[in-house]
Amino acid sequence: MHSAHTQDHRGGTFLGFPLEGFSLFQSLLLSFASAFFAFFLTTTLAIFGLLAWNIAGHHTVNYADSYLLIGLPVASVVLLIALPLFATLWIRAKLRK
Repeated sequence: MHSAHTQDHRGGTFLGFPLEGFSLFQSLLLSFASAFFAFFLTTTLAIFGLLAWNIAGHHTVNYADSYLLIGLPVASVVLLIALPLFATLWIRAKLRK
């Protein structure tokens, strides 16, 4: 009798999550969700960083720059990494069947 904790994941795991068995829709959803999360996380951190910079040094910085110069490039890089990664996992799962 196997419990949920002793299952063998041949495709490997990442932080306890299996890296196999995703459908095409799930792979695309995970790719875009990771880029979405990266965009908002880095944009939030950039806004707070600019806020601290403005308060500490009495500078005048446009907060909209955090979206264009920080959030968008980071999200683009994450998406460019996540799409091939999840596509490869999806293709390998299809070839195993």
